Amino acid sequence: MSLSKLAHKLLSPIALHTPRRSLASVAPSQPLQAHYPVVPGALTAHLQLRSGESFTGGSFGAPVSTVGETVFTTSLVGYPESMTDPSYLGQLLVFTQPLIGNYGVPHRARDQYGLLKHFESENIQCRGIIVSDYALKYSHWNACESLAQWCEREGIPAITGVDTRALVHILRGQGSTLGSLSVGAEPAKNIDWVDPNTDNLVAQASTDRVRVFNPEGDVHVALIDCGVKYNIIRSLCDQGARVSLVPWNHAISAELPSYDGIFISNGPGSPSYCTETIEQLRRAFEVYQRPIFGICMGNQLMGLAAGLNAYKLRFGNRGHNQPAVDLTNGRCVITSQNHGYALDDSKMPAGWDRYYVNANDGSNEGIRHLTMPFRSVQFHPEAKGGPLDTAYLFKEFVDQVRAAKAAGVDAIIDASADAGQQSAAASAQA
Repeated sequence: MSLSKLAHKLLSPIALHTPRRSLASVAPSQPLQAHYPVVPGALTAHLQLRSGESFTGGSFGAPVSTVGETVFTTSLVGYPESMTDPSYLGQLLVFTQPLIGNYGVPHRARDQYGLLKHFESENIQCRGIIVSDYALKYSHWNACESLAQWCEREGIPAITGVDTRALVHILRGQGSTLGSLSVGAEPAKNIDWVDPNTDNLVAQASTDRVRVFNPEGDVHVALIDCGVKYNIIRSLCDQGARVSLVPWNHAISAELPSYDGIFISNGPGSPSYCTETIEQLRRAFEVYQRPIFGICMGNQLMGLAAGLNAYKLRFGNRGHNQPAVDLTNGRCVITSQNHGYALDDSKMPAGWDRYYVNANDGSNEGIRHLTMPFRSVQFHPEAKGGPLDTAYLFKEFVDQVRAAKAAGVDAIIDASADAGQQSAAASAQA
């Protein structure tokens, strides 16, 4: 008997008599059909897109209904970090990774700066999650509860059993669209399709007061909070910086001499609503001589302050596997991203140049000033959940801040400054 025939004979009873099971399905003693497929009326959840498509699955979160922008992430790991990322505020998050919840949810331990170690903010930020296969059992040394328990405790609806491949094809084809996630025997009716992007989501995500982290740091960095991820604060503190987290609309231009450097964080929604931040940055560009750096929303706000325009991407770039090319040296890095808007860099303002470009779609991934120490990136160098290809950018920024301070670079341009002072600023930038 040939090997192939022997294998067929041995395996065919299994194939004929063993029911097909999901990796996340229930124990053998429980009826499989109770969960896959979902029995209508029993823990049933419904996802309805404004464009007309609908999906029915099982509910494993809070029994509530919500509406948000439906977006997807290709991240393979890091669902606790993604769900607590303020950039997902107002959104229904689709995970393309089929199995979600298998390692549970970690403890709320804090680090030496008082930041949660395993989350990017204090609470879940997205409005709901959509998965293909929710793991009913979790296993991880650091887990303290299941994903279902976490979602239910925080009032977040969640649906499993959705064909996320088909859903992502829809979103890629027609673009991100509003979705309604409801729990109950029947889909929601008379849905109020409120687009979260019509609100200033940055104002909702930002702190409302100044907070100081690592007060003994040797350089003082102002971090403009547009919806900052905790690992951005941590990454700056780890480099030895004292970090003053300020609200998104803080009058930073009146305090420029107080800071050795300025950093602008990520954040949710459209940058067009942040007119106050844009104006503060525009004033800073005119007189500030010390380093400025932006991430994600920070890149867009710096671009708008410099004179560029922003536009909405069809379905955004979200995940841990986006290639970005450094145009200063041609090197490609794999980056973590989460944004629905991008800068139009087809025509750069005088004194500015493109810094990084997305190798997939050609969209902007960063800008830099040609003579001043101002630059920004669209991706996330802090990348909690990985990859770590661009973590060096935090060290470069703080080292640049430290060098400018050591060189005695004044915070703002002095009309009476001699050529030597201007030369010092240029040297620090290099």
